[in-house]
Amino acid sequence: MADPRGFLTNRQRELPARRPVPLRLMDWKEVYEATEKPQLQRQAGRCMDCGIPFCHNGCPLGNLIPEWNDLVWRDDWREAIERLHATNNFPEFTGKLCPAPCESACVLGINQPAVTIKQVEVTTIEKAFEHGWVQPLPPERLTGKTVAVVGSGPSGLAAAQQLTRAGHTVVVYERADKIGGLLRYGIPEFKMEKRHVDRRLTQMEDEGTRFRPGVNVGVEITGQQLRDRFDAVVLAIGATAARDLPTPGRELAGIHQAMEYLPQANRSSLGEEVPDQIDAKDKDVVIIGGGDTGADCLGTALRQGAKSVTQLEIMPRPSEERPSGQPWPTYPMLYRVASAHEEGGERVYAISTQEFLGDSDGRVRALKLVEVEFKDGRFNPVEGSEREIPAQLVFLAMGFTGPQKAGLLEQLAVDLDQRGNVARDNAYMSSVPGVFVAGDAGRGQSLIVWAIAEGRSCAASVDTWLSGSTTLPTAIPPTARPLTV
Repeated sequence: MADPRGFLTNRQRELPARRPVPLRLMDWKEVYEATEKPQLQRQAGRCMDCGIPFCHNGCPLGNLIPEWNDLVWRDDWREAIERLHATNNFPEFTGKLCPAPCESACVLGINQPAVTIKQVEVTTIEKAFEHGWVQPLPPERLTGKTVAVVGSGPSGLAAAQQLTRAGHTVVVYERADKIGGLLRYGIPEFKMEKRHVDRRLTQMEDEGTRFRPGVNVGVEITGQQLRDRFDAVVLAIGATAARDLPTPGRELAGIHQAMEYLPQANRSSLGEEVPDQIDAKDKDVVIIGGGDTGADCLGTALRQGAKSVTQLEIMPRPSEERPSGQPWPTYPMLYRVASAHEEGGERVYAISTQEFLGDSDGRVRALKLVEVEFKDGRFNPVEGSEREIPAQLVFLAMGFTGPQKAGLLEQLAVDLDQRGNVARDNAYMSSVPGVFVAGDAGRGQSLIVWAIAEGRSCAASVDTWLSGSTTLPTAIPPTARPLTV
């Protein structure tokens, strides 16, 4: 284990410093500063080497957290990255973007602040890249089997890397002009700079994975053509059907889905030309939805120079303490402050939009709101609480309802489940033999750590189907998994 008395002598949870707000609002760089090694090793030394490490259960990837905490504390970073890579293809992605359900399940968290697992993880992989320890792992031989992976988000990339290393010839298709999926165009640069994605893609190319960006499968290549060309197909197309708000005035100009706005801002922040870009400069901005996507819109609008930003959430404000109905080691719904929230703007809870109000030019000018109470399973308006707030720009960040049905899924004629996701069996195979599904397309909107876990597990099932057996790590099937978050 790590320091046998670490959790007794170091009871403080030390997080990395964030750059000053006025400074970071002037650029698109990541908000966190580097963590000093002594601080990180103190945190790793707080790991208790529990008899039953519940952090394993909290992590969908089953990361060997006590093992690499111990190795970091002992200053053995080379072995630490080996243990980390044993379960996670992309620890730099999860270390920056995952909400860390492992920390909520940390046994130390019962009566102390949990170990900063996520920070140990991301620092370990950064040191590995710095020292050149992250090298391509091409297969020793090729199987002669071919696999198409549709979608290049974290699930698709994880499946592709695993299958390439198993010796299959893998081609990743992406309809956007660059590989990365939501990692590329959905995650703002201030949360994760895209150089982290690019260096992983270089490793994967050196291993033999082939990338085909700018190809809209279902349009330029039909589902049947894909099946004819490849021995197996993995659908990792995500849940991209955004939830809308059918409220009077929805047709007004200036009301956009969050995923119309964020990709444009990402392109602009990277120096690309974006015709007719949605720009928040000098506007009153309202974001409907209190989750991570809404926070991404908030930070983006502030960097663009918005006059004001208000984030609305229909649910009541969560507690700052773990609710009694969400006991350890579950992932609790808490009041959390993302880096974007401390940069400015206002968060309003228990509020519902009744109407979008427009001006004479057909553009949104204000929102008509009402406070609500959640009772008997319904949101009931509070009498006399109606009010208007100005808005020249509105972003809908209310989540997603499943994968896009038109095009590829219709062509493949795969079955859907009751939630509108692609139905699959315990081996991640859809109703069409040889067509597998991983990530949000089968699971529904979820976390990046689940996407990577499903990509890895799906790859093992594909390898078994193609080869009769597999040496790839196999996780429990999707229908048997507890919902951590």
